[in-house]
Amino acid sequence: MAIQLVTTAAELRAASARLLEQKAGASQGLVPTMGALHEGHARLARTAVAQNDVVVASIFVNPLQFGEAADLDRYPRTLEADLALLDAEGVDLAFAPGVEEVYPGGQPLVRITAGPLGDKWEGASRPGHFDGALTVVAKLLHYGIPGTGLPGGGQPAYRAYFGQKDAQQLALVQRMVADLNFPVEIVPVPIVRSADGLALSSRNRFLSGAEREAALVLSRALRLIEDRANAHKPLDLDSAQALVRSQPLVELDYFDVVDPRTLEPLAENCRETPFRGDGLAIIAAKVGPVRLIDNVPLNA
Repeated sequence: MAIQLVTTAAELRAASARLLEQKAGASQGLVPTMGALHEGHARLARTAVAQNDVVVASIFVNPLQFGEAADLDRYPRTLEADLALLDAEGVDLAFAPGVEEVYPGGQPLVRITAGPLGDKWEGASRPGHFDGALTVVAKLLHYGIPGTGLPGGGQPAYRAYFGQKDAQQLALVQRMVADLNFPVEIVPVPIVRSADGLALSSRNRFLSGAEREAALVLSRALRLIEDRANAHKPLDLDSAQALVRSQPLVELDYFDVVDPRTLEPLAENCRETPFRGDGLAIIAAKVGPVRLIDNVPLNA
């Protein structure tokens, strides 16, 4: 493989500096992942490679964002396959640290707090999840800072790539970077779907055939809302929610239309009045043993 695997922050910084110098590079991209990679991650890597001289992908299953130890243990670890996918996309460095490298001495006493934006939607269903996610993202963004400056002075451009499927996480990362002045540009990358419309997820592998078929109701309901928005019709969210609830294998958690930046509900645009402006239809549901999330931007 052409890709280089490193496991410590010191190795990453040294390898980054070496590659930037070898390539006379002016930019570096970071693709943070938890492994178990699929075509959605491949698109993140592909986008980063197209926009940067050096690209780093991190692979780290973060214990802070799992509510139960069983969920952490069950999360798939597929390092060899992950490296092969990243190598095929042209990624230069894979950073796969152990827990002791990221959290020396045990769980951190000081963490990033997601605040009110992290308490709703996914945060309401998974308390503490976003505090753990932002804490590790903050560390990864620091690890991924280019390891050397430009020959004439200044720093290489630095970008990090996040999928739009995790819409709330993306909004929180963008807010964290803006509020805390991180020296990185956050680049959103659109959702990748299978041919039948299901949003790709590392958790899809745990669905049975019948559960996977049932899960398609999530994307169908989102398309229904999108079509109504494009036609400038009332969104009639109630009927779309009823469509999801009509599927017996699906247990709906939430389904709403929100402001894509604040995630506040846009209730006034959802029912009787024609939809105008920007919005984001978001959905989460449990299908069998698997919790799935999805969303679609509305730009009517």
